[in-house]
Amino acid sequence: ASPLLILTPPPNSPPVSFHRRTCGQLHSHRSHQPPKMSTMLAARVAPTPVSLSPSPMSGFRFQLRPSPPGSALSLVPRAASSATAVSAKPAAVAPVASDRSVVRIGLPSKGRMAEQTLSLLKSCQLSVKQVNPRQYTADIPLIPNLEVWFQRPKDIVRKLQSGDLDLGIVGFDIVSEYGMGNDDLVVVHDALAFGHCRLSLAVPKEGIFENINSLEDLCKMSEWTEERPLRVVTGFGYLGEKFLRENGFKHVKFLSADGALESYPPSVEWTCTTYLVYLDLCHILGQTSYAHVIILFCCAIAMHRHLVMLTSFPCVQMGMADAIVDLVSSGTTLRENNLKEIEGGVVLESQATLVASRRSLHKREGVLEVTHELLERLEAHLRASSELMVTANMRGSSALEVAQRVSQTSICGLQGPTVSPVYSTDGKVDVEYYAINVVVPQKLLYKSIQQLRSIGGSGVLVTKLTYIFDEETPRWRNLLTELGL
Repeated sequence: ASPLLILTPPPNSPPVSFHRRTCGQLHSHRSHQPPKMSTMLAARVAPTPVSLSPSPMSGFRFQLRPSPPGSALSLVPRAASSATAVSAKPAAVAPVASDRSVVRIGLPSKGRMAEQTLSLLKSCQLSVKQVNPRQYTADIPLIPNLEVWFQRPKDIVRKLQSGDLDLGIVGFDIVSEYGMGNDDLVVVHDALAFGHCRLSLAVPKEGIFENINSLEDLCKMSEWTEERPLRVVTGFGYLGEKFLRENGFKHVKFLSADGALESYPPSVEWTCTTYLVYLDLCHILGQTSYAHVIILFCCAIAMHRHLVMLTSFPCVQMGMADAIVDLVSSGTTLRENNLKEIEGGVVLESQATLVASRRSLHKREGVLEVTHELLERLEAHLRASSELMVTANMRGSSALEVAQRVSQTSICGLQGPTVSPVYSTDGKVDVEYYAINVVVPQKLLYKSIQQLRSIGGSGVLVTKLTYIFDEETPRWRNLLTELGL
């Protein structure tokens, strides 16, 4: 008989249980086993040897058995002892695999961060070649030994720690949150000049927070007790907890959320409106217990699933949290949701960074060389992106005299002006003209041109720069020192 792919339960296993945590409340939904599993579809496979391994996140066991009569497909959870738990500490780092010869770098797979990362690499002549847009691997032709993996930012950090990736470009906030202080992660370049934001704590503008303008004020509020802690909603549990603990907060409860955190803190305007609606409905419908139940239910739906609590109005907090710790760019979203940042509430400043695995830098062949080239290109390009090359002709009796005139201004260049003679069309040196080349900051371009004109400059040309390479990249020297090399 042909073998069957059967999902079998462990003995005396409980029914499948699914849990969802929302706003601090735990909801449980149980899925019970159907009464007649024999009616389910059995999948037949070819009798060739097959090796099946369950996904790390799978809740079922897979077995390949001969097909007995009346076989069935059954779905049962693993034993409770084999459940995967999320630890507050980083997982142990797997040893570097010796069978991999290529160097791997992780890049963001989607969103604005992904677009800006590819744009930066392209500006450094390191265009990423992706054969199929739906594929999650690619390469960079100018660095043959480098393989690109497109991943979610948090997965880049996790794969750096597990040894699947050697390098990654990701925001410093993600490195700090999911790296959890892991010493194996080394920030090679900490300022790639995009993805700017800050992780900040924000509270409502009104109510009990109206006069709270600093982190110290928030910490000293008498409202926070062991029974009624400060409720903070955030997607950065590690950084948020560490920040508040280090700043003296004793009674804090963290709620986890991934998006729209601005909607969690209470709104005084919403509280008052709900209360007035309740009073009006009570006056119209009467004071019976049934009327109260109906009114409360209607108000909860109308006010976006919030329950109206009247007994302690207006001191009761009507929202699901008192504060948020979230990424802030311009602050517009906070203001639109009646929230404010407070003094001392910035957890960290963040932008895109180049991160590497210390273990890979030490042990994997080629990683240090690839890192050096990436760092040199990025550093040279980022420095050049804010500078311009200005070329002008200038009358003078000698090159020394022209150089002295230029040096008296603020446009002396990187190490001083470059002065060279100008040759006429017949190949002879024009003793009256010299060409000067200086590098000036983009923001000072017009001022520099005015200064050149004031000392006799003419025929000014302005050129964009792609790279400015120093004798040695400072960050490369810092990396070698960090690695003890």
